[in-house]
Amino acid sequence: MKINRKELFKSISYAGLAMAVAGYLRSSIEETLSPLDMGLLIAGGALLVLAAAFNLGALKAFFTKRSSRLGANTIVGSVAVLAILSAANVLAFRHDKRLDMTTEKLYSLSDQSKRIAAGLNRDVDFLYFSKDASTRLDELMAEYRTINRRIRFQRVDPVAQLPLARQYNVRQMGEMVATSNNHTVHLQDTQEQDITNALLQLTHDTVKTVCFVTGHGEKSIDDSGNDGYSAVKDALTKETYQTKAVNLVTADGVPPECTVLVIPGPTKALFPQEAAMVGKYLANGGKLFALVDPDTDSGLDSVFQAWNVKVGDNTVIDASGVGRLFGTGPAVPLVHDYGDSPITQGLQGTMTFYPLARTVEVADKSKTDPVDIELLKTLSASWATPKITGTTVSFDPKKDTRGPLSLGVSADRKEGSKDARLVAIGNSLFATNHWERLQGNGDLFLNAISWLAQDQDLISIRPKNPTSRQVTMTESQQRMLTWLSLGILPGLVVIAGIGIWWRRR
Repeated sequence: MKINRKELFKSISYAGLAMAVAGYLRSSIEETLSPLDMGLLIAGGALLVLAAAFNLGALKAFFTKRSSRLGANTIVGSVAVLAILSAANVLAFRHDKRLDMTTEKLYSLSDQSKRIAAGLNRDVDFLYFSKDASTRLDELMAEYRTINRRIRFQRVDPVAQLPLARQYNVRQMGEMVATSNNHTVHLQDTQEQDITNALLQLTHDTVKTVCFVTGHGEKSIDDSGNDGYSAVKDALTKETYQTKAVNLVTADGVPPECTVLVIPGPTKALFPQEAAMVGKYLANGGKLFALVDPDTDSGLDSVFQAWNVKVGDNTVIDASGVGRLFGTGPAVPLVHDYGDSPITQGLQGTMTFYPLARTVEVADKSKTDPVDIELLKTLSASWATPKITGTTVSFDPKKDTRGPLSLGVSADRKEGSKDARLVAIGNSLFATNHWERLQGNGDLFLNAISWLAQDQDLISIRPKNPTSRQVTMTESQQRMLTWLSLGILPGLVVIAGIGIWWRRR
C-alpha cells in the first residue's frame, strides 16, 4: 500500500492544529494550565513544526503566489490590529479609568465617600454572602479599592462556607458584612451610601451626640410628617451620630454629652434662663445650630449679639421666578451663592430653598472676634419686608431692603483652649421631611452639623439617587409616536430608496 506523503503531512498538520487549539481552550476554560493542557500544546506545536519541515517546497510555492502575498499582508495587518487592541486592553486593565456621563455621577463615588476611603488607616473587609454575581457591586467595590487598598472585598458562598456565615450571623442570601478589628457591621443594602456608612461606623471610635431642644414648639426629630425632622435624624444616625431630644429646663442646662445643640425653629421664645444656659454652653466651647423663623421671637437675642450676629425682623421675598421651575413661589427664596466656608464648599452650583425665611447677617463686619462668615446669599431679585399684608407683595423702597440678602451665618471663636462654634439660619423648614431632599437642602444641614462637630471628613455632598426621567404622554401623543415610528418614518425611508434607485436605473 503506497502512502501519499502529501496527504500524510496534511493530516499531521490538522492533528497538530486540533491538539494545540484543544489545549488552549481547556486552559482558558479551567483558568489554569494543567499537565494535560501543556502536553496538548507541546504535542500540537511539535506536529505543526514537523508538517511544515517536510513541506517546505509546497509552503515556498504557496507564498510566492500573488494571492498568497495579498493574503499574508491581510493576515499581518489583522495580527497588528489585534496586537494593538490587546496592548490597549492591557494598559486599560492596569490603569483603570472610567468616564461617568450621568448627570448625578451615579457611577462615580461621591466626594464624601472618596474622602472617607482615602483617610482609612485600618484594614476593612467586606464579605458579600451570595451565590449570584453582582457586576455593579464588583465595580463599586473596585472604585473603593482604587482609592485605598486597605479596603478588601470577598464574595462568599454561604452554603459552601456555612461556618463563616454562622460566624457573622448571616441570616439571608445577599447580605453583606463589613468587619475591622473584631468589630462587625451588617449593611442594610449594598449601595454606596451603605458602604460609606459602614466605613464610618468601623473607623469612628467615639460616637458624638446631636441634641435637639424641645419645649417651645420646635420641629421634632420623632415627627415623620411633612414638618418633622425624622429624615435628618435618620441621616445623622447613618453618619454615626446619636440624636436625642432635650428640654433645657428639666435638664437644668445643656447635657454634657451634647456635642452639638440644635434649636430647630422655636415658635415660642426660650426663657431668659434657657438663653443664659445656651450662652454658658458656648462659653465653655459648645457648638450651637440655631434655626429661627420669621414672625417669631426665639429669645436668643442675647446669644446672637454676643456672637456678632444680627437676625432681621422681616420676611424675605424672591421675585426672580426661578422657583417656579421647582413648584415654589416668591415666599421661598432660593440660594446658589455661598460664602467661603467648609459648610458650603461642595454646594457651589447647587441650589437650596428656604420657605418663609428671615435675614441673618454679620452685625459688624469690622470685628474679627468671633470670625463670622455669611453663608447664604439670595438672588438680586429678592428683598426683605418687615411685614406681609394681603395676598400680593411688591417692593416698597421706603421700608423694604433690596437683595442679595444673607440668610445664614457661621461663627467660631476660641474659648480658652476650646473652639466654640455657632451656625444661625433664618429658616427651619428647609430641613423638614418635605424639603430636605430638594437639591442641596439636606447636604447643607448635615454639613453644618459636621462642621460644628469638627468632623471635617463628613463635610461633602452625599451620594445621590438617580433622577426619574420617565416621560408621560397623553393617548393622542402615544398614537402620534406610533404613527411616526411605525408608519411615516419607515415610509419616507422606502420612498427615498425607490427615488435613488429610479435615478440610478
